[in-house]
Amino acid sequence: MKKSNTRRAFIKKGALASLAIPILGSSLIGCKSEAKQETSDTTDNAKKLSILILGGTSFLGPHQVAYALSRGHSISTFTRGKTKPSVHAELFNQVEQLIGDRENNLTALENRKWDVVIDNSGRNVQWTKATANLLKNNVGMYMYTSSTGVYYPYLTDNISENTDLVLSMPEGLSENEQYEQEYGVMKASSELEAIKAFGKEHTIVVRPTYMIGPADKTDRFIHWPIRLAKGGEVLVPGKKEDLVQYVDVRDIAEWFIRLAENKQFGTYNGVGPKSAQTMQQFVKEAAKTFKVKSSFVMVDDYDFLVKNKVYYSVPWIMPSKKNYGSARISNSKSIAAGLTFRPLKETIKDTYDWWMSNAITEERRQKFEANPNSLLIKENEILSNWKISKI
Repeated sequence: MKKSNTRRAFIKKGALASLAIPILGSSLIGCKSEAKQETSDTTDNAKKLSILILGGTSFLGPHQVAYALSRGHSISTFTRGKTKPSVHAELFNQVEQLIGDRENNLTALENRKWDVVIDNSGRNVQWTKATANLLKNNVGMYMYTSSTGVYYPYLTDNISENTDLVLSMPEGLSENEQYEQEYGVMKASSELEAIKAFGKEHTIVVRPTYMIGPADKTDRFIHWPIRLAKGGEVLVPGKKEDLVQYVDVRDIAEWFIRLAENKQFGTYNGVGPKSAQTMQQFVKEAAKTFKVKSSFVMVDDYDFLVKNKVYYSVPWIMPSKKNYGSARISNSKSIAAGLTFRPLKETIKDTYDWWMSNAITEERRQKFEANPNSLLIKENEILSNWKISKI
């Protein structure tokens, strides 16, 4: 398979290709209101936490900031000072913004105390090791943002938090498989470094699947809000039994803060939806967001899809052998620990509204929507080829 075919390679490629998002003059109405409405949920007796977020200005972080501030907590962020938040920007005047570099400059974190550290930018094992060891005597809890990539290759069903992690690089891997495996090893090894420094009794690890929603820089999911808003004949890849998993970034962000408040130490799969969902069910539910008529053409021949270079359309990933279980990851432990899920229609609408707002430059919109290699552009041709193949 080509490099663009794999799950993690696609995320990496999308992230690198994304254009910088300018700061919003004001946050999206939906994002703004959700931060305010949580204030009443926090009692006067609840402990107010001081929280350090490593990262905090990209995708997950701004939503964590908004929710934490709404519940009365104080926030510090540690970044290189290069990425500006594209949602909740107006809240960052309430945030202590520390500048440094996890590669070689942790000075701003020295001799400081916080109740909680949330590590959103642990993209290197040595970064996690260095920050965890620096902070372990001055912070009560370490929360590491990991990934379900720690389970790659996904060879079985019902992958749980007890499933063995990928910790080594076998020989004979293709370039794509090597990238996937390296990513998993990095995340799994970083988890272990955090636990080694803080101990299991003071560490929380969250392993999200594909996070979707406002402020996503990868553009890996935006196809569906854009396409479903147009209506008409919609190409849906995959067999009728193909499962999908995804989670709204805001559900993960808010759950992080509640886990910290409740000191629910342990490891959790940050995976939605609540119950098993096929790709067909996902598309039909998501389409209800828009008041347009849609019909669905289910293209269920993997060989045909490969021939037409349709290997994924997040949340659908072609369940080839090593991706068989990527949408079969258990979330029962996480639900028991308080992970909740907003309606899919809310996620689709908010993501679409964000895409159409001034959070996104017209240049970026056009780069994605007019890309000749995108499913948006290729759809009619592929559907025509599909109908011919069925004659």
